[in-house]
Order: sequence, then structure tokens, then C-alpha cells
Amino acid sequence: MSEAAPTIPSTTAVPYRQIRALYDEETITVYQAYSPAIAIAAVAAQRLDASPDFRPGRMTWVKPSWAWIMYRAGYSYKDARQARILALRMKHADFLALLQRGVLSHGGAGADANAGPARDRAAEVRVQWDPERDPALRRLPYRSIQIGIPGTLSTLWAREWIVSIEDVTETARSLKRALDEDPDLSLQVLVERGLVPQERPFQVPDTIMTRLDMTRPGQIP
Repeated sequence: MSEAAPTIPSTTAVPYRQIRALYDEETITVYQAYSPAIAIAAVAAQRLDASPDFRPGRMTWVKPSWAWIMYRAGYSYKDARQARILALRMKHADFLALLQRGVLSHGGAGADANAGPARDRAAEVRVQWDPERDPALRRLPYRSIQIGIPGTLSTLWAREWIVSIEDVTETARSLKRALDEDPDLSLQVLVERGLVPQERPFQVPDTIMTRLDMTRPGQIP
């Protein structure tokens, strides 16, 4: 899942609201947790809606942050409906297309810019900025993005915008075991063991930074 150890962010060097993700020149990885029935069928068919249990009309929240999906799904142990964690790779253009439609869930410049009588809330891509976590699920002093894909886009997303699907549940569970054995393992060691991906700041256009009320480079949280 990674190639080299990342630089551990400091509280002043990392923007308060910033997208950090595992990505290459063409794709970016987001995560979501599903039931085994949905996940097994999705991996086998390389199509997220391969199982009849997948409900395309519901909003789906995806996260580029590995630590945040660990927190949300409890390393896959929290809920049987979230017992399998999937890494979903998207092309940069499709990921940015989601952000370009994004509306902040809790106010801010992006929310104000999209207010008005013609606003279709059912079709909105929702964006939340939640406190980031470290691999041990401790809260960090900056924010991580969550993206809510509405039911109106979920079929397009599931069938056309996902390049590949990988079940990374065992990596999540191995991470928990490693931290249970030694809570003081450094981020660098976890990356070297392949238990944490190398996440880097993902650059977006100024229009998206404004829309999503992101912190500009150089600003102090």
C-alpha cells in the first residue's frame, strides 16, 4: 500500500483543512466499509454495485484518509455492516468532479456560494471536515475530508468512476494487532510494514479550495 515513509505533519506545517490521500499520477484512493456480501461481490466483479445488497439510492460517505476509516469502522470490528474495508481507486478527474459539486455540511464559504431557491439538496455532494486521526485513532489538530456521494450520483460512481476495488480489511486488522502489541510504534515503522499508506497533500484548483473553505498553504491552523 505504500512505498516510502511520509513526513510526519506538524501542527503548523499542515493546513487546517487539507486533502491528504494515497495517489499516483492517474488515480486517488478513497475508502469505505461495507458488509461482506457487498464487498466480496464488488471485489470479484470489480464493480461496487455487483451485489443486490448495494443500495444505489442512498448517500455513501467516502474518505481519502486511511486513519479516518480505521476510526469510523473500528479497524473493521465496529459493525457487521462495516466488516470489510474497501480501497476504491478513482481517476483524478472524477474525484475533482465530485469536489466541484461539493457543498459544505456545516456552513462556510462553499455553503453560502451554493445557497438559493434552485438548490437541489437531494443531488448535492456533501463535504464534511472532521478531526483527523492517527493510526491509533487519537485525534489530531487538523481536519480530514469526508465526501458524501448522493443517491442521484451513486450508480454513475459505482459503475463508471471506480477504476479498481481492493479489499484491505486484513491490513486494517494487522494494523490493530501491531498497535495492540506496541502502542508506541511510530508512523514511519507502520508505513514501512505496509500497515499505513503513504498519504500526501492532494492539490486542488483554487476554485475548489474556495468552494470547500479549505485552508490555504502557509496559513496556520
